[in-house]
Amino acid sequence: MIKVTLIKSVCNEVDTVKATVAALGLRKIRSEKTFEENPAIMGQIKKVAHLLKVEKV
Repeated sequence: MIKVTLIKSVCNEVDTVKATVAALGLRKIRSEKTFEENPAIMGQIKKVAHLLKVEKV
């Protein structure tokens, strides 16, 4: 399990980055979500890693 926290705004990002963050279910700064670690989720996290904090749970 991994916990993902949005730590930076998506305001000045391109639309694909905004859509990826929305697909992860993160809306506001400091919102958190827990996921099973699988290749699909890890690919999304890698794409927007500059906006997130990722922790093992």
